Amino acid sequence: MPLPTNLATAHALILRQREELAAAEARALGAEALIAHMKLVIAKLRRAQYGQSSERGRKVLDQLELQLEELEAETSENAVAAEDRAAGVAVKSFARQRPVRAPLPAHLPRERVIIPAPCACPVCGGRLAKLGEDITETLEIVPRQWKVIQTVREKFTCRSCEKITQPPAPFHAIARAPVPEQAYWR
Repeated sequence: MPLPTNLATAHALILRQREELAAAEARALGAEALIAHMKLVIAKLRRAQYGQSSERGRKVLDQLELQLEELEAETSENAVAAEDRAAGVAVKSFARQRPVRAPLPAHLPRERVIIPAPCACPVCGGRLAKLGEDITETLEIVPRQWKVIQTVREKFTCRSCEKITQPPAPFHAIARAPVPEQAYWR
């Protein structure tokens, strides 16, 4: 068959050939699964006629049957994937979400500790303007008393060089330690 000279006809031919290729791949995978199934049936019949009738033989058969089920499942998945490729369906990627830690209970007393920020920009020495603050809550145990210590690290921005300045975070004995379960607070 000669190649078409019209762009639309060539495009239609390419799409038809892609569909035929996907269908042929699905048939080939189905044939491979059928071959594996037939081999399993033959082995099973041979074992039934000539093999041991022990517990071990039954375990081997069970394993082979599981492998057959896996092959069949894989074949059906491949057929669906081939259809999707032929149809041009895009599969969305999965993005894991980071777990969000629950805040400490509101009824606990809080103590606010403010870490002093620099008075001038460490880069150029210019005047700083407050941009915001980061609050880190740490659970501290005082004998027979619980309290939450809020460590505030104020953010400042320089009016001259537009750099952001903030003091370093305080040291924690256990980095990113999990918050105790809510049952402890009741």
